[in-house]
Amino acid sequence: MWLSYHCLTKDSFYKVLNDFLGPKLQHEVRKLAGMTHVAGNNPSASQREEIAEQDAFVNELRVLHEEVTRIAPLWAPNLNDGVIINYSPLWRLVPQHRTWQKECRECWDTLAAGKYDWAHLAMHLWPERVVPKCADDRSLAIAHGLDEEFWAQDSDGKWQMRKVDEATVNRLIAERTSRAVKDALKNLLEAPAPSTGRGGARRTSGPGRASAPKRRLRESVMPDAAVAIGGDTVDRVREAIAGAADGVSRADVIDATGITSSQWNTAIKALLADGSVTQTGERRGARYHLAGGDA
Repeated sequence: MWLSYHCLTKDSFYKVLNDFLGPKLQHEVRKLAGMTHVAGNNPSASQREEIAEQDAFVNELRVLHEEVTRIAPLWAPNLNDGVIINYSPLWRLVPQHRTWQKECRECWDTLAAGKYDWAHLAMHLWPERVVPKCADDRSLAIAHGLDEEFWAQDSDGKWQMRKVDEATVNRLIAERTSRAVKDALKNLLEAPAPSTGRGGARRTSGPGRASAPKRRLRESVMPDAAVAIGGDTVDRVREAIAGAADGVSRADVIDATGITSSQWNTAIKALLADGSVTQTGERRGARYHLAGGDA
């Protein structure tokens, strides 16, 4: 999913759930049920593999749906907060990009610790913490539109703290508190750490569920395959292969780059097709070398 930063609203992830992710999940569940029905009680080996792959895909979609449902009530983007703070609650959604996930997680932890209470997101999530601070810090009060509630100018033009009773502070907190947001925040903070597979692919399993093989690329690779997955991915694969003088395996490249199996399949076919990479060996014994031995 690609979301335009400048077009984001507080309802963006509800739209993702209702207009895209929910219908997609339902479609893939129906597809899985149809494949299982057609295969019957004695599926062939190829049918078992296809069903396992489809089951893994449905499971990944379910986990994604669960994660988006968890953060949708928390989402309240404000461009003045900056990209990293706005994105920080979504850190669980980007396991495929570990560097970005780490940066987002660190920002989220810092935000939760109260070090970015000037941010609109901090007020949205923790008004009981931020509102009282506005009574002591005029810059915070200005940031959150509470300067008139807590501050006033004296006869010399200097800003002084107003005497505000506890009832007023509690009212200001209550006006900015949402039970749905607090419940969602509690759910997020108490959620178990997201599980990831190689390359950041999401994997979960239920009782009695066998491990499903990774999804494989079903479509034939078109001449513009590199464009389809992004030139950066192809370049990363090429660099990983170039860095191994004696050749490199598929698993080595995936571990080194953090890409998915589908990205690997598309990238290596594009590199083999344009002659920049050569292959020796077959199947699990296959190794890949930079053509000509140069970078």
